[in-house]
Amino acid sequence: MNTKAIIELLKAEVLPTTGCTEPGAVALATATASEALNKNVDHITVTVNSNIYKNGVAVGIPGTGETGLTIAAALGVVKKHPEKQLSVLEGVTPEELAAAKAMLAQDIVDIHVDASKTSLYICARLMSGADCCEVIIRDKHTNIVSIQLNGKNLLSNQDTQCSLRKDYRQFLRDENISIAQLVAAVEALPTEEIAFLLDGVNMNVSAAKTGIEKKLGMGIGSMYEEMMASGAISDDMINSAKRLTAAAADARMSGENVQIMSSAGSGNHGITVILPVYTVAQKIGASREQLLRAIALSHLVTIYVKIYTGNLSALCGCAVAAATGATAAITWLMGGNITTIESAMKNIIANLTGMICDGGKVGCALKLATAAAAAVESSLLAQKNIVVPDTNGIITNSIERTIANLGKVSNPGMLATDKVILDVMLEKTAI
Repeated sequence: MNTKAIIELLKAEVLPTTGCTEPGAVALATATASEALNKNVDHITVTVNSNIYKNGVAVGIPGTGETGLTIAAALGVVKKHPEKQLSVLEGVTPEELAAAKAMLAQDIVDIHVDASKTSLYICARLMSGADCCEVIIRDKHTNIVSIQLNGKNLLSNQDTQCSLRKDYRQFLRDENISIAQLVAAVEALPTEEIAFLLDGVNMNVSAAKTGIEKKLGMGIGSMYEEMMASGAISDDMINSAKRLTAAAADARMSGENVQIMSSAGSGNHGITVILPVYTVAQKIGASREQLLRAIALSHLVTIYVKIYTGNLSALCGCAVAAATGATAAITWLMGGNITTIESAMKNIIANLTGMICDGGKVGCALKLATAAAAAVESSLLAQKNIVVPDTNGIITNSIERTIANLGKVSNPGMLATDKVILDVMLEKTAI
């Protein structure tokens, strides 16, 4: 397999982010428009698809004590600097927060949902007198496909085509790459080429420690820590993975000003991809090289699954994608062969498929803890030759077809499920 393509894929899909990805993407859109307009803004209108809305409406915005897309949109206008991508909301100052809150007080920020948009979609429209700037993001959180200033396109055709063309994932599907080939590729990668992945490990472990120390969010990670200390639960692989994973989610979803290394466009995916694997590596005394390769495999399998399930869906991606990557990596780390790795993946797909995504919020820490535990358990069971039979549900004798089946069951009911979730959330927020 093309080593360069694998490294490019990892570098494109493993990125630092501050705060929840969806508010960050909305802020990126308004920051881009604000920088292009370069004037005082009279009105901000942001239109998003249902998944962006549900994942952004209830999450904390770092350094603000506020939640939701409205404040994120206003902060993007104030802060500008779109080159920061999904870290555009990093380091909000009191002055910036005050300016953003003034916009909200003036009622000049509107958020709309376009339920007809079935894939990721953000349109930010800023007005300053007769001047208007509109920015559109599609398909991926940082994929800006249009910047229109007073009707003039500021992106050249070449820029637009380049943006649309840079889908580093697609070669996995186009070349019919198998999971066995991914594993072999990871085992052959030069370690110095993937050393950057350790930044994500350090970043997410640090976030977890912050979540525990400050008892952030619902305090799930810190409670696991207390229960371990008291002997109520054991300090084993499963509980340790739950503790770290939940704690990082506690910090991120509460709006703590911490950086998270994302995976496949999601910070929570990054937490689930990395921390259960790191926990097992610590427990078994794995080497730096083993950890690096395992983390690379966890990211790559997660990305592979997301090709079929989509960037945002009605299913919890941490359960059906990131945990699948994590269990594959954990199994490899513990010496499992390709048969055992695929068995672990089948176990987790059979187990967690069906967990819905009802938006980003502090309660996501519970789902991430469940995903982390299942990732470890599925691996341990597979190593004892326990695997869900191929006759069960969407499981087949091929892991690739099983993942394709996962994509099939994710998509047909997605619109109906999303509509129910959206209706519930709109009723609660009275938008």
